[in-house]
Amino acid sequence: MKSIRINSHLIVNEETFHSVFSEACGFPDFYGRNMNAWIDCMGYLDEPLAQMSSVHVAPGESLALIIDGASSFKTRCPALHDELIECAASVNRRCAEAGRAPLLTITMHT
Repeated sequence: MKSIRINSHLIVNEETFHSVFSEACGFPDFYGRNMNAWIDCMGYLDEPLAQMSSVHVAPGESLALIIDGASSFKTRCPALHDELIECAASVNRRCAEAGRAPLLTITMHT
């Protein structure tokens, strides 16, 4: 399984959340910097021709998001922490509805 590390210590608000993920995942310049756009970009991880990120997985594989500093992230930004989990679930729900394997797993490191 492919993985990327997210330094959640750099996340203090919604703006920095999107900056951290955009840099880590290589989102395109037109990335909308909102949770719907995050879902859209993450939903194409197994379709490199869509050019929605520079991080890709093979069809049927998933990407592990390793969230470093997860405890302090949850304390510092509880709404963003919960949105991250909800949005990852939305990506995987879309995959399930399309008959595809889940694209995301989340590992919380304290």
